[in-house]
Amino acid sequence: MKFEQAIAALRFDPVLPWWLLAGLAALCVLALAAALWVRARGTIWRFFAFAVLILWLSGPRIVEETRETLPDIGLLVVDQSASMAMGNRPALAAAARAKIEADARDLPDFELRTVTVPEEGSEGTNLFAAIDRALADIPRARLAGIMAISDGQAHDMPAINGQPYEGAPFHLLAPAKAEEVDRRVRVIAAPGFGIVGKTATIRMTVEDLGTARNGLVMFGSAKLTIKRDGEAPVVEDVPIGLEHQIDIPINRGGPTVVELEAEALPGEVSLVNNKTVVVINGVRDRLRVLLVSGEPHAGERTWRRLLKADPVVDLVHFTILRPPEKDDMTPPNEMALIAFPTRELFQVKLREFDLVIFDRFQNRGVLPLQYLRNIADYVRGGGALLMSVGPEFVGATSLAPGPLGAILPARPLPYGGLVNEAFRPGVTALGDRHPVTAGLSAWNATPEGPGWGRWYRRIAVGDVNGTVLMDAPDDQGGRAPLLVLNHVDQGRAALLLSDQIWLWSRGHDGGGPQAELLRRIAHWLMKEPELEESALVARIEKGALTVERRGLEEAPPGDVTVIDPAGARSKLLLKPVRPGHATASMPATAPGVWQVSDGTMQAFAAGEAANPLEYTDLRATASVLAPMIRATNGSVHWLDPNGAPALRRTEPGREAAGSAWIGLQRRHDHLVTGIAASPLLPPWLALPLILGLALLAWRREGA
Repeated sequence: MKFEQAIAALRFDPVLPWWLLAGLAALCVLALAAALWVRARGTIWRFFAFAVLILWLSGPRIVEETRETLPDIGLLVVDQSASMAMGNRPALAAAARAKIEADARDLPDFELRTVTVPEEGSEGTNLFAAIDRALADIPRARLAGIMAISDGQAHDMPAINGQPYEGAPFHLLAPAKAEEVDRRVRVIAAPGFGIVGKTATIRMTVEDLGTARNGLVMFGSAKLTIKRDGEAPVVEDVPIGLEHQIDIPINRGGPTVVELEAEALPGEVSLVNNKTVVVINGVRDRLRVLLVSGEPHAGERTWRRLLKADPVVDLVHFTILRPPEKDDMTPPNEMALIAFPTRELFQVKLREFDLVIFDRFQNRGVLPLQYLRNIADYVRGGGALLMSVGPEFVGATSLAPGPLGAILPARPLPYGGLVNEAFRPGVTALGDRHPVTAGLSAWNATPEGPGWGRWYRRIAVGDVNGTVLMDAPDDQGGRAPLLVLNHVDQGRAALLLSDQIWLWSRGHDGGGPQAELLRRIAHWLMKEPELEESALVARIEKGALTVERRGLEEAPPGDVTVIDPAGARSKLLLKPVRPGHATASMPATAPGVWQVSDGTMQAFAAGEAANPLEYTDLRATASVLAPMIRATNGSVHWLDPNGAPALRRTEPGREAAGSAWIGLQRRHDHLVTGIAASPLLPPWLALPLILGLALLAWRREGA
């Protein structure tokens, strides 16, 4: 509401400059002082004559202004960040906002503007940024005060310089009964990666935030529950406020999800930040590979180049150049060969290798049966064996009949095992779903199939005991195995039934994806998580949980069970995207560990808080905003259970708040709409008055 009023004031518009007027007044004072000294008659009239003269020369005027008063503006800031969603805070804030807006409508000469502080992702509560944006449209001369409905957790608190907001008070209305307490788990340092077979150390602390000095309680201990990938929880006593170290064993490659949860603090505001999640990706330090080539041949260099090109592989390569039965009577000191360290490799250090590769190896007395049994036991205990075979696999020196035969995925046919004919390798229907060969058919594909180059030799096998991923046409119009993989107890074995893959590396007949194929085979054997044929994978990105299920069967299970961090269960229907692969997504905004199960396999995903700063301290408190409140002579009011205080208009310099009310200053800002000036002593009055007083003074002196 606007209204006009007239304001009269006395102003001076001197005829002479002030310095000249001051000099003239000084001469008048000297003349009067001399007259008083000699006690001359008429001095009093001379004084009045001089006074009227000086007053007239100073130009006194009565100025009357017509003013239009402007309403004062109050700013109501409503915090809607994530921490304001705790408990009954939304209801208290909504009720306080409604009451203040209703009271403001009844105040004369007052305008209320309301702004909200939205949830802004990971940036915390930018309370003062919202205030500054609102004040850009509010003249500071009209700002009556700022009222903030907030838990007091502002992450952009400015430095206090001078008098903020030009004296307008800042009032905090907190949705709580009083200062609150809260317990939080804070991770000081956690590794993103851990070496498989070793431990990773998490440095963390449990802190109690409350009413103690500096807001931090540092005594006693708390129970900390440690959960890792659904295993049985471990409980430790952790000192409050002190750093604590937790060693997590990394037993496998891929992500390990660790959840840390502290017991509740009596009376604390929320349990949300009592737990936190750490994800540690297990990686292998170095992959040690033993490659044994039975003889020099064209494909030997292909294996060596592939394994040497992988930066995580430590390769030990031996080529048998001189079998034991060959003896040409050359003295040993004249030969440039070294003896094959069979005992050291296959008995002493065998289990130090992650993968053993036999490339066209034939046992011509090089490895005794005991060493072959060691290799078989090594595979059963979790090791990996890859055999790339050629004509030697069907001969008398083949490894198939010995102790290794029990772990090989196939054995050669007793007759006709060596097939010498041109053929193009292909991927089986099962191979299209297996991660080792999935997608390789698209390499240089044609309408007739994969555009792979031809090979010219393969080994025919029987008694296949494994998964056939690649095959070749046989002479009966069917398909014969070419690449067979198999699980052997805790270990794995693979059999490549041709020694012709080196032709692809040289681009023969168009070449083929030999590098990618061999890399996948080697890493599948070494249990790379991304190459597991049956896997359930869960991950959380941008507030959504994505579940992927892959397997060798035609259709994965139709749904999975999802358990959120609070323990609530729900079903998620997976939709096939290709044979053996299905996926689905659902919202996942709650921080903590999400568990997914299909009845056989389990997967875990870590959900992080959408705004980590918001969950750092969940208390409703006035301690953060206290410097601003003191600097502006503001106040703090707790909304539970009293509700919002009443609004009052106050004058600058007076009390700005009481126990049940908050003050909004009267700023008296206005616009001048008209000015009328009238001389107080016009010339037609001043001159006769001066002459008359001078004449009276002269006559008095002459009497």
